[in-house]
Amino acid sequence: MNNEKVWTAGLVVIGDEILSGRTADKNIAQIASWLQVQGIRLAEVRVVADDMDAIAGAVNALRTAYDYLFTTGGIGPTHDDITVDAIAAALGVDVVIHPQARAMLEDYYKDKPGGLNDARLRMARVPDGADLIPNAMSGAPGIRHGNIFLMAGVPAITAQMLHGLTGQLEGGAPLMVETVGCWTAESEVAEILREVEKAHEGCQIGSYPFFREGRTGANFVIRSTSRDVLESAVDTLCEALAETGRDFTPGGI
Repeated sequence: MNNEKVWTAGLVVIGDEILSGRTADKNIAQIASWLQVQGIRLAEVRVVADDMDAIAGAVNALRTAYDYLFTTGGIGPTHDDITVDAIAAALGVDVVIHPQARAMLEDYYKDKPGGLNDARLRMARVPDGADLIPNAMSGAPGIRHGNIFLMAGVPAITAQMLHGLTGQLEGGAPLMVETVGCWTAESEVAEILREVEKAHEGCQIGSYPFFREGRTGANFVIRSTSRDVLESAVDTLCEALAETGRDFTPGGI
C-alpha cells in the first residue's frame, strides 16, 4: 500500500476583470503545471471579485483545506488592489511596509519617471509577518505568509515569482501523465477504463470526449507518480482497446 503523502494546493484567482470576461485567465494552467513538477496537486480553484469579504472568505476556506494556498491578482499599485488588505484581515494581522520590499522598489524606480511614489509604494505593503517572493521582471515582489503565496495577476510576472519559488516547497513525487486517444464514445469503454484504473494502484484515468470531423472520440489521460505503473496502465489500456477493434492513438488525438 502506498502511504506517501499527497501534497495539495488551492488557488484563489482575484479580479473583477476575470469574472467579467474582459481578461482571460492564464495563471491557472501555468500554476497547475508548475505545482505538478514540484510534486503538489492543485486541488481547487476559486475565482472571486475585488471584494474584501469575498477574498478573505475564500482564503480562509482554502488555506486550511490544503497544504498550500496561492492567490493571483490584486497586489499592484492601484486603489482596487486590495488582496494584501483582505488577507491581512483574514489572518487578523496588520498591514505594514516591508523594508526589503521598499528597498527593492526604490532601486527599481530610481531612474524611472516619478520614482517611488505613493502608488508604487503600495506594492511594498504586506500582511505583518510576511516574507517576500523574488520577482526579477518588475521589481515588485510576491508575498509569502505561512502557507499562503500572493502572486501577481499578470502571467509573465507570476511566472517569475514561480521561478523564485522553484524547489522551495515541500512536495511529493511529481505526477506523470500520458494520453491515449480513441475514436469511440466514452460510454462504450467506461468499463474498460474502470478496470484498468482498478488494476493499477495509484493511477487515475480521466476521459475527455470530443466531436471532430463528424466523428465522436475521447482522449483518455492517465496519471501516476510511478513511471512503471503509468506505462503498465497505458499498455493495458491500449491492449484492451485493440481487443475490441477500436481505432486508438497513443499520445492522444
